[in-house]
Amino acid sequence: MRDYLFFCFGIYSGLRVSDLLRLQVKMVRGKTHVQITEKKNVHDKQFIIHPSIREDLEHYIKNMKDDDFIFPSRQIKTKERLRKQPFHRSTAYRMLNKAARRFGLRQIGCHTLRKTWGYQLYVRDPRNIALLMKMYGHRDSMITLDYIGMTQDLMDEAIMGL
Repeated sequence: MRDYLFFCFGIYSGLRVSDLLRLQVKMVRGKTHVQITEKKNVHDKQFIIHPSIREDLEHYIKNMKDDDFIFPSRQIKTKERLRKQPFHRSTAYRMLNKAARRFGLRQIGCHTLRKTWGYQLYVRDPRNIALLMKMYGHRDSMITLDYIGMTQDLMDEAIMGL
């Protein structure tokens, strides 16, 4: 359930893995939106918890304390001897790649969740480009389109139309 919810939060929020791993129970329990300050660029973000995962999330966190991380490691951190710390980004990478291989997918990484979120928003409605630029912190729509892989898709489509 932990890994499933990690994937879902990534696909539905557009957050970086470093920010997903910092999510705590108190940030989601009984709330419709999550508020977080991004670690990399110190921007405040708010995103809705997708209704399709609400029931699973509530069941998963039911016996957790408010200060617990939502995605805890199962191991004790060697240096600090701490328990229940978030798992490492390398663990996230291995987990995502293992799941991807089951579906015959390659070149999947931690950033894939963030890019997939943006790609899907854009494909559903290209008018979302301004929203995506704001969410990603880009100043140029071409940077955003390139980031989510749309530039290649648009070039391929144009060539196929010849």
